[in-house]
Amino acid sequence: MTEPEITQLQPMPTDWQRALAVVAHPDDLEYGCAAAVAAWTDAGREVAYVLATRGEAGIDTLDPAECGPLREREQRASAAVVGVPVVEFLGHRDGVVEYGTALRRDIAAAIRRHRPELVITLNHRDTWGGVAWNTPDHVAVGRATLDAAADAANRWIFPELAAQGLEPWNGVRWVAVAGSASPTHAVDATAGLERAIRSLLEHRTYIEALTDEDPETYARGFLTAGADAAGERFGGKPAVAFELLAR
Repeated sequence: MTEPEITQLQPMPTDWQRALAVVAHPDDLEYGCAAAVAAWTDAGREVAYVLATRGEAGIDTLDPAECGPLREREQRASAAVVGVPVVEFLGHRDGVVEYGTALRRDIAAAIRRHRPELVITLNHRDTWGGVAWNTPDHVAVGRATLDAAADAANRWIFPELAAQGLEPWNGVRWVAVAGSASPTHAVDATAGLERAIRSLLEHRTYIEALTDEDPETYARGFLTAGADAAGERFGGKPAVAFELLAR
């Protein structure tokens, strides 16, 4: 009996200039995407981050009133490591983000503001590859982002946005889903991996609450393992994998 052939990942498109990453929490992008972001900004592309929450419910030992501002600062520092100067927070409540028109409107507004060709989000499905249950915030934000990419182009869905000066944007060509169990494309992580590790390490307070392992050992081990696993389907090079959905 022969082994099944492993489907190789295709290179991500490069004929674009602006990307917008939309996720639920501080650190969502750093757990896998940051090496790709570093490669893109190195190539002169513009990337902005939009986070639905400030991650204020993410550390059990910190009251949300203290945790939110701290995690916001850590996220801005983390983004700067990989060349992202713009980080916005939508102000939804951490842990209880609801999928619906309010969330879609906020994300559609962000897409209209930033006018990206590529939108990036995180796994919106119920599980992580059928192995672990996903969080409601990830599911809600990922699904709303996929929908908002179309909402942003339709002036009649949220007409109040145009009244606020945010004209429709029909320029989104792809939505790339990180953390998908069904990836189709990848970005070479070789040049960006060290910065990705430093980027994740900016979330030191969160990491120290999460594990007793040395933070750098933890971050390096987690990101290297993920990049090596994706690289098995990308010519043996460390990689960041995405499920690419065309629009």
